[in-house]
Amino acid sequence: MRNIITQFSRLFVGILFIISGLIKLNDPVGFSYKLAEYFSEPVFNLPFLVPFSLPLALFLVIIEVLLGIMLLIGYKSKFTIWSLLLMIVFFTFLTFYSAYYNVVKDCGCFGDALHLTPWQSFTKDVILLFFIFILFANKKLVKPLFNKGIQNLITSVGMVLAIFVAYHVLNHLPIIDFRPYKVGTNIQKGMEIPEGAPQAVVEMIFIYKVNGVNKEFTEKDLMNIPEGAEFVDRKDKVISEGYVPPIHDFTMMKDGSDYKEELLQEPKLLMLVTYDLTKSDVDGMQKLETLYKDATAKGYKVIGMTNSSEEEIQKAQKTYNLKFDFYTCDAIALKTIERANPSIVILEKGTVKQKMHYNDIQDLKL
Repeated sequence: MRNIITQFSRLFVGILFIISGLIKLNDPVGFSYKLAEYFSEPVFNLPFLVPFSLPLALFLVIIEVLLGIMLLIGYKSKFTIWSLLLMIVFFTFLTFYSAYYNVVKDCGCFGDALHLTPWQSFTKDVILLFFIFILFANKKLVKPLFNKGIQNLITSVGMVLAIFVAYHVLNHLPIIDFRPYKVGTNIQKGMEIPEGAPQAVVEMIFIYKVNGVNKEFTEKDLMNIPEGAEFVDRKDKVISEGYVPPIHDFTMMKDGSDYKEELLQEPKLLMLVTYDLTKSDVDGMQKLETLYKDATAKGYKVIGMTNSSEEEIQKAQKTYNLKFDFYTCDAIALKTIERANPSIVILEKGTVKQKMHYNDIQDLKL
């Protein structure tokens, strides 16, 4: 029985680590955004690590896949199980911190393929921790499936393939697009709230200073506020977020007005997306002028989409001789639309028809 439980734990943990790692390896840039969120001031306040988010993301997802493979084939089982234990303890701490303090809404454990709430992520890690403890207590039962040469070959091939996939998706696009703006999506429909969808439930909290101490009161408690208490502040506590549409923060702002209703009706709209012009790839930006000329000659309306300031927009237009107008949108929304900076998105009356990395502009079908 002990051996059966151990082998089940081996299969369960190994397969889950491989699946989780491959999903994030499909979109390491997206995972790096999640790490940057953890490093930000409101969470762990480690801003010096933000520039290293992408290298750390690549390292973690490749290690995650390799550890899953090594566990399944029984390669260096002692080292593998120790590594899995340390990794899951670290992730369990992160997900607990996120859930308890409600600072990161989605840990990114399964990328955009499966969104888990903070407490669901923590529960998942606790279950994994339980099975890894079983493996830790029964390390001797995790035996190699093949001889040393084959074990080395499988692990080496796994590492080479993982590095190749990482290189490919960084220089092109994710192999599978799980995001709300994938090809075939209609942006207008993605913003709709279905009839009868759950509404957000918000409770107002009133803060009064009572005998020099700030105390919170709900609406039901207002009659119980002591005489002489001094009002300090009011805040909203979200009891239930209700239904949030897949696309909820998309705008096309210019000069204080949102033009998305008008622009999303364009039959041939080409968006050049660069969430931050100061971080855009220079080679990619230099390709946009030629693309603009080719697209306009074929009847496309060409616009830029960014979260940069007007000053940065004007500087980029002058530097790269860009003749099209830029519209602004939330940086997170633009990062969700596409991972490359810049990237190209073609819309037909709000429906995504094509998405391209700047390295693949030659593959665009205008």
